[in-house]
Amino acid sequence: MAEPNVEAAPAGSAPPQGREHWSGQTAFILAAIGSAVGLGNIWRFPGQAYENGGGAFMIPYLLALLTAGIPILFLENAIGHRFRGSAPLAMRRVHRSAEGVGWFHVAICFVIGLYYTAIIAWSLSYFWFSFRLDYGDDPAQFFASQYLQLGEPGTLSAHIVPGVALPLVLVWALTIAILALGIHKGVERLNVVGIPLLVVTFGILAVRALFLPGATDGIEALFTPDYSVLTDPDVWIAAYGQVFFSLSLAYGVMITYASYRRRRSNVTGPALVVAFGNSSFSLLAGLAVFATLGYLAHVQGVGVSDLQGIDGVNLSFVTFPAVIAQMPGGQLFGAMFFASLVLAGLTSLISVMQTISAAFQDKFGWNPRTTAVAVGCVSAALSIVGFSSSTGLFLLDTVDQWSNQLGIVAGAIAMIAAALWFGRRGHELERHLAAVSTIRPGRYWPALVNVVTLLLIYMFMSKAISLAKDGYGGYPTWYIITFGWGTIAFIALVAVVMPWLRWHKDVEHPHLWPSRAQLGLPDRIGVKATERYRPVPRNDDGETP
Repeated sequence: MAEPNVEAAPAGSAPPQGREHWSGQTAFILAAIGSAVGLGNIWRFPGQAYENGGGAFMIPYLLALLTAGIPILFLENAIGHRFRGSAPLAMRRVHRSAEGVGWFHVAICFVIGLYYTAIIAWSLSYFWFSFRLDYGDDPAQFFASQYLQLGEPGTLSAHIVPGVALPLVLVWALTIAILALGIHKGVERLNVVGIPLLVVTFGILAVRALFLPGATDGIEALFTPDYSVLTDPDVWIAAYGQVFFSLSLAYGVMITYASYRRRRSNVTGPALVVAFGNSSFSLLAGLAVFATLGYLAHVQGVGVSDLQGIDGVNLSFVTFPAVIAQMPGGQLFGAMFFASLVLAGLTSLISVMQTISAAFQDKFGWNPRTTAVAVGCVSAALSIVGFSSSTGLFLLDTVDQWSNQLGIVAGAIAMIAAALWFGRRGHELERHLAAVSTIRPGRYWPALVNVVTLLLIYMFMSKAISLAKDGYGGYPTWYIITFGWGTIAFIALVAVVMPWLRWHKDVEHPHLWPSRAQLGLPDRIGVKATERYRPVPRNDDGETP
């Protein structure tokens, strides 16, 4: 049944200005998958599965996807689509005092963007190195001593490594150019081209890896189930953590991306496609990575379990170059692998930077070009100074641990609390999804999200206590306080300060569609919705015909 093309507008209010839109549902899905599919799918998921029971890990992983990943993904999409704004604007419309939650998300994106570009820059360098196999027979020594020119852990260095700084400048220049073009001409075109290319490239890598000698040993190592781990709470925590971080939840990205969807858009269906598409790519990455590791074990005459560096930075920049240097056609295989890292990283980077850009556009009324230059240049300067130095790897390791393991979880807890507890928007968001989507989440969806919040609180507390008690990575206390806890302090400061700055226009009326009256809900301040609001016909751009 067709929905009326109306939205709630307070009597006498001016129509909202037009907001950029995705060209269609496919463009949104590809952009959302581009945000979710990142470096973590390639180097984190396979290692997590291998270390937590192999094939048995798929059981808690699937349950985590169904009970936490998809429900919270629905929540973020519902907030963005209904309240039609960047993370700070949408959260302000959820509850006036919740704007800081949105800025908390923006600050997390800012921090992650600073070091994520460094990893993309490394991948870009290694793409070039692969054609001549510059990393030679000792990739570990090449990566640490020749390429990064690593200094002492837990120290600061002013020495900028030219081989890292140059590709980092190129990555930032490309990022600023894409953001300046806006949603349709920039972000959308990148993902429409980049995501299919990434899937095809990595699919070719997976097929090639499966035909290498010893590949079956690697696949067996990954998927052989150890069901005894299912009684270990840490395995379940790892599964929920993997789903949570892989889907780009609590970054503010999905809120921002959903706000660019047209009002007559199916919300839940594409969200399911994004969730299962992301998981499917993780499985594809697992096949490619462990088939390749099986080949390396075969060449070295050891078992897969004896290999070192099967996840994270070591997997991509030490272990894989060792395989590439020994396999037939290694130059092409290596170039395709690192090209995949660049594509996966760039689509994710653009999503977090667009989240920042959208927030400043909404807050101050800047156009995309001005915002891209301002935000991009500040970010680039900090990124180049911090992460192209000879101690950049250690800084990256520390900042990532606190922002990813603590900051994102805290942001998720705050978002759920603001939307469902203080704002009491659960029923409204459920009715909104039911009104605009083909798949209705049901009345128990908000309750499920509330239950998951208890797990998030446990994850946050256990990790915070562990970091406070045991430290991290053997770094000195001053280093951890400055760059670990200091990162969390910076994120919290942004969340407190930014809501005090004035908006460039009135943002109190989100011009919702369908209205609360159409959803059968009472007005939030005691006046009947049918008396307070009048339906105003608008087109998909939010403009009066």
